Amino acid sequence: MEFFNPALGKNISFVRPAYFIISGLIGIPNIKFYYVFLFFVYIISVLGNTIVMAVIILDHNLRSPKYVAVFNLAFVDLFGNSALVPKLLDIFLFDHRYIPYNDCLTFLFFCYTCLSMQSFNLVALSYDRLIAITFPLHYQVMVTHRFMFCMIASFWLFIVLAVLIAVGLLTRLSFCDSVIINSYFCDHGQIYRLACNDHFPNYAISCLYPVLIFWLPLVFILLSYLYVCCSLAKVATVQQGLKAFKTCIGHLLLVAIYFIPLLITFTLMEKINPNARIINLSLTSVFPPMLNPIIYVLQTQEIKESVKSARNKSVFL
Repeated sequence: MEFFNPALGKNISFVRPAYFIISGLIGIPNIKFYYVFLFFVYIISVLGNTIVMAVIILDHNLRSPKYVAVFNLAFVDLFGNSALVPKLLDIFLFDHRYIPYNDCLTFLFFCYTCLSMQSFNLVALSYDRLIAITFPLHYQVMVTHRFMFCMIASFWLFIVLAVLIAVGLLTRLSFCDSVIINSYFCDHGQIYRLACNDHFPNYAISCLYPVLIFWLPLVFILLSYLYVCCSLAKVATVQQGLKAFKTCIGHLLLVAIYFIPLLITFTLMEKINPNARIINLSLTSVFPPMLNPIIYVLQTQEIKESVKSARNKSVFL
């Protein structure tokens, strides 16, 4: 990280703390009930996403390009919640609020990477629905396994590089006063605001990051569905349009669960009580990974039939 930290090679006073203190959920009334709730959310998330991944791997009927993106979403949800929730419970439930400097940056990297990949995975699924409905005759040519693998791999590469730059820029900051992070994890915005030297590059990337990771994917998804609706209105009967649009319900639910709470939080940021904001943001981090597999099992006919088939086989064994 020395590339990001020119102060390390010069005779400049530079203070790197031994640890940060995570204090976001401290002092909230009856907060232990929230920790119990998070524990059950995590267990359901692990079970649900593991089942979806196992079904896709074992069922040869679920080998279409779409399920490459579904599998990746389940993996990201499982990995993201496993990176966040156990550490969050360890910090607050067992009062291990002192987190070493390098561990904090590592914690930040994995949390931001997984949360960001959820957004881009919804873009991949949105593109799949767009082509399947508007260009059904060309779907097999336009959405291949190779194309889907390349698209998801490019998303991973972009997000990992973006988060590495954000983390690398934090290493050039000097912390000579407070090391208390008022959040439920090692939040980039909360960390750079504690610095006592110039943090403009960190501020710039904190402004750019939501645009690239949040707003651009959301705009693409909304425009894709606008195009789908326009296409269905021109060429299909009402019954055909509803039947085609029904295949999008699961994806639309995922989009709503992921984006709407973030939109509410960002819109009402200044009006929300700080404790309520922290709890709301933590819920938006852990809730979608729990609900995504449930929605896909209930809304996707292929997965539903595969789960029923696997259950019936287990009954006769």
